[in-house]
Amino acid sequence: MIFDKDTAKKTAELLLQINAIKLQPQEPFTWASGWKSPIYCDNRVTLSYPEIRKYLSKTLAGFIEKEYGKPDVIAGVATGAIGIGMLVAEQLDLPFIYVRPEAKKHGRKNQIEGIVPTGKNVVVVEDLISTGKSSLNAVKALKEVNANVKGMVAIFNYGFDIAVENFNQAALSLHTLSSYENLLEQALDTNYITQDQQQTLQSWRTNPAEWSI
Repeated sequence: MIFDKDTAKKTAELLLQINAIKLQPQEPFTWASGWKSPIYCDNRVTLSYPEIRKYLSKTLAGFIEKEYGKPDVIAGVATGAIGIGMLVAEQLDLPFIYVRPEAKKHGRKNQIEGIVPTGKNVVVVEDLISTGKSSLNAVKALKEVNANVKGMVAIFNYGFDIAVENFNQAALSLHTLSSYENLLEQALDTNYITQDQQQTLQSWRTNPAEWSI
């Protein structure tokens, strides 16, 4: 679920403006999963733009307080959301931790870096939601130390059905600044893509695992 239409539009505009999101319907990218994709999203680019990162972190922080009340801890999902998560925690003057995909194999063998939030209210910050698997893996790690995970917020969401299903099964609320549909709408309105390219991008969204040009 997006925060609101105006926020979704502005976020999509900013991400396109700095090429954090690249649309290449005719020259698709290859994801780590092996999927061919006409879109590539790297929200870490936003950290290089002070005004944009300030807008994103302030908007996320404001929504967290409105939706969940002020939590005890902000958790970022490693590695993509460490930067934006820390900025959100700074906005709210809260402790920050981050969660690795799995425990380290050396040293203290931590999966959660920072003070373990046992018994604390936590909101998780993500940069990007695709299937939701890695995001929910972080939530699982937090719950295993008896943290009370209130919900998750993110910058961008592809809106895949599998992600909706995964978050429903986990009984966890997810809110994002913008989504794939908002992005296509903004890209078309600003002539970043043509109507033919929009149709290609929409067809990918329907069945990304088997999509090809």
